[in-house]
Amino acid sequence: MLAFGFSSGLPYALLIGTLNAWLGEVGVKLATIGVLSWIGLSYSFKFLWSPLVDRLPLPGLERLGRRKSWILLCQVVMVLGFAGLAVTDPATAIGTFALFAFLAALASATQDVAVDAWRIDVADETTPVELLSAIYQFGYRIASIVGGALALVLAARMSWSSVYLVMGAVIVVIALITLRAPDTPRPESAKLHQQLAEPGALSPAARTTALAVVGLAWAWAIGTIATFMVGMLAPASPDAPLPSVADFTKHYGPWIILATVGVPLVTAALTNWMRAHGKVVLTAPDEHHSAGRTVANHLYVALVSPLAELSARLGWGVLIVIGMILSYTLCYNIWSSFAFPFYLDFLKYSKDEVAFASKVFGIFMTMLGISLGGFLFARAGRMPTILIGAVLPILGNFVYADLAEGAPHIDAVGSLIGLKALFGVFGFDERMIRLLLAISFENVSTGVAGAAFVAYLSGIVSKSYTAVQYALLSSLTFLIGSLGRGIAGEAFDSYGYATVFRWTAAAGLVAVVFVLLEWMRVSREVRRSA
Repeated sequence: MLAFGFSSGLPYALLIGTLNAWLGEVGVKLATIGVLSWIGLSYSFKFLWSPLVDRLPLPGLERLGRRKSWILLCQVVMVLGFAGLAVTDPATAIGTFALFAFLAALASATQDVAVDAWRIDVADETTPVELLSAIYQFGYRIASIVGGALALVLAARMSWSSVYLVMGAVIVVIALITLRAPDTPRPESAKLHQQLAEPGALSPAARTTALAVVGLAWAWAIGTIATFMVGMLAPASPDAPLPSVADFTKHYGPWIILATVGVPLVTAALTNWMRAHGKVVLTAPDEHHSAGRTVANHLYVALVSPLAELSARLGWGVLIVIGMILSYTLCYNIWSSFAFPFYLDFLKYSKDEVAFASKVFGIFMTMLGISLGGFLFARAGRMPTILIGAVLPILGNFVYADLAEGAPHIDAVGSLIGLKALFGVFGFDERMIRLLLAISFENVSTGVAGAAFVAYLSGIVSKSYTAVQYALLSSLTFLIGSLGRGIAGEAFDSYGYATVFRWTAAAGLVAVVFVLLEWMRVSREVRRSA
């Protein structure tokens, strides 16, 4: 589990954060970096192919195990992706570079699906899932240090290409551990989705129609994003002007959200209405079985059933829940991909300084924030902690805006509460102390927010759809933030860091409003139950 946690965390650190330090160093524009960060949407969309990972035996690899075979395949593809990045110059071939990055991100997201399933499958009384989950997080955090801090330290002493080759070699070592891992047998296909064949369930034709509507909406959204990325990263001619990320987000962003959230929600509500009113439902058990039916059932359970169950259970309250999920991490997810260009290129810190501050010291601050979030849950309660987790990152954005403008307020507060003197004891100069103080507040804030949000999502999902519903809802968490990175990169180029940090702080107020609405909804439910 430790190795699998490491294998999940390393590519995410290398592709979503460290890669941007490489791009910034070779002079790639922030707007282009923002668009390239859309490879992170692979993690947002991974639930789409999770049924495939769950059920499809891999020819030639299946004998290794139902989960191990997919994990090993993804690790091989990640190694090839890192090798492709190593032999490609992003300054002259950004399109090819983006293709290798997307390939590695796709393999990483798919590996996460298999690793999450493996963790649940192999858990037993000796190694319960809670223990495995804690060890997974430990491995993931170690990988964040290796893929962030160690990668930057190495990049200060060798080429970026060599760094990614070294990281590919680390994945090869993890693949050897994968071969020794245990696995569980594949269940019989006949036992799958029996409830879809029972009387009262929607007919196969109705399910196919609902699936087609949702599938087409998702396909259009993904195709639209992919087409724009290709146009941005590989223009038709060198002299052609690059398309505007701001215009794309303004004109297509709302439609993409509608296609990926609105259409599935409306479709789920309609399927609930038809079942409740006995429209186009089965009147007798459906005995028909086929490969096509099995695939359709898997996709239906991944795309339609989770939201159908959620909307049936919460009613109109599902709109508040989805709004909160979409906006909760917005104010720090939008700009997180630009942290390294901000530290290295704008503030002119060295790679060694950023490696220590962001990926060693910062990881411990994040763990402190997670611990604080758990403490607040026990002491203050669920909704107060979630509200605190929504407010703190907003303040963190103002801290970063102050850092971008020379840190006058950070200096004043640090001196007032004695932190400057404390850091000075360890030999840090005033400039480094500013960075450490900013990262301290930001990482503790996002640690609290992350702990609060994971606990909230874990509590809102149905135990009947735990895996697919959690995968879907957690994927939606990154949707708007990932789309917003494109416009954020262009805005950083146009308006500067401090201004954009304040804008993203204002965006965090949306999450606060939804948290307050959810608090009111939960309180009303408690009173009604009483």
